Amino acid sequence: MAKAQARLDSSRMGEMPEGKLLLTLAVPMMLSMMVQALYNVVDSIYVSQVSEDCLSALSLAFPAQNIMIGLGTGTGVGISTLISRALGRQDRDQAGRVAGTAVALSVCCWVLMALFGLFGADAFIHSQTDIESIRGYADSYLRVVCFGSFCLYMQVCVERLLQSTGLTKLSMWTQIIGAVTNIILDPFFIYGWCGLPAMGTTGAALATVFGQSLAAATGFYFHFKKNRELPLRLADVRLPLDQVKAVYRIGFPSILMVCIGSLTNYLMNIILIGFTSTAVAVYGAYFKIQSFFFMPVFGLNNGLIPIIGYNYGARKKERIYRTIRYGVLYACFFMVLGFAAFQLLPRQLLGVFNPSETMLAIGVPALRIISTHFLLAGFCIIAGSACQALDRSMFSFFVSLLRQVVALIPAAWLLSLTGNVNNVWWCFPIAELMSLLASTFFLRKALKGMEQRLSLAELDREA
Repeated sequence: MAKAQARLDSSRMGEMPEGKLLLTLAVPMMLSMMVQALYNVVDSIYVSQVSEDCLSALSLAFPAQNIMIGLGTGTGVGISTLISRALGRQDRDQAGRVAGTAVALSVCCWVLMALFGLFGADAFIHSQTDIESIRGYADSYLRVVCFGSFCLYMQVCVERLLQSTGLTKLSMWTQIIGAVTNIILDPFFIYGWCGLPAMGTTGAALATVFGQSLAAATGFYFHFKKNRELPLRLADVRLPLDQVKAVYRIGFPSILMVCIGSLTNYLMNIILIGFTSTAVAVYGAYFKIQSFFFMPVFGLNNGLIPIIGYNYGARKKERIYRTIRYGVLYACFFMVLGFAAFQLLPRQLLGVFNPSETMLAIGVPALRIISTHFLLAGFCIIAGSACQALDRSMFSFFVSLLRQVVALIPAAWLLSLTGNVNNVWWCFPIAELMSLLASTFFLRKALKGMEQRLSLAELDREA
């Protein structure tokens, strides 16, 4: 049965038309990520009903929380790519060993974030603001999500195991179950329904952890029940140095990119709070809303990477080219939708966060200005994922470094010197234009390198 299933998956990954295959793998993940975006937004909607300070607190905690998530997803990129390549070579034993390493690395990620929650969370929040009420809300939220991140890392790990073998529908249900659990529990913990204490931002964090724990448990049930193509043995749950190096040779640039993004958000918070804490709340609201349009593109990435990885292992370069073209087409479609929504409905989008008139006065022009970079972002995201799948992850890192460190933050700082907060938002389209130029250059370089490696491999095989 397992061999028959392996042949079926091999036929699909190596022979199904690329556009259809990408949608087959990506749509379930896109839907699950949309649900993920929904519950992130719902968290902010709930806490915004408590006060604007609570919404600002989540914005200040976001850079550290983003690093926590990025550590797991970056590790997952390496794991998913290595498993897909092993399965492309029909090496199930190696794929199983990588799966065991994934579990061990997830535990290590949790230990790092728990230590940060214990020793660094307070200093991190206090470095951004001296407003005591916002500090208290942000401190408590960040500590809980850091200590509870074991559930997050196990959830991300098992989702990657399911996605690597094409079981994206099961991965989708894992995320949906966790997200719905979070959404249901939020008002009970935040507002104190049914006799529970009203815990505000701490309650939002607890609901998140409970949702992640149920998602992780569901994911492992699906894996052991349905994912027969990918063995997961207790003996393989270890940290062999060669596999750890291989995982992070692919995934570490993704982690660095997230860290750079978090540094960018951290510095943007400092720049914006120099105007008013309301600008920080607007910035946080923007990130929640934009996830509805970016999450489907990230879902495309999760479908695109294993397809490219499999066909790279199978030496089918034309399928790789066609997969990238379809990825760019689909990504640009979602970005155009996002641009239209932000241009036409900014007041309505902000309206769900119980905004003050001051927040609307800052937020409406902010959303219209920032969203102009959506028109370029779709190509840049797909180009970066293609480079990762082709074992050129450092290219994605260089693009992210250029976009956020060289372009975005310096532009934001210079624009802030005008004294008008509305000018600061133009740093986003400026940085995205730089990213477009760099992404085009590095993607062409990665594809040229792929062709050279495949040609050499073909000559070796003939010899």
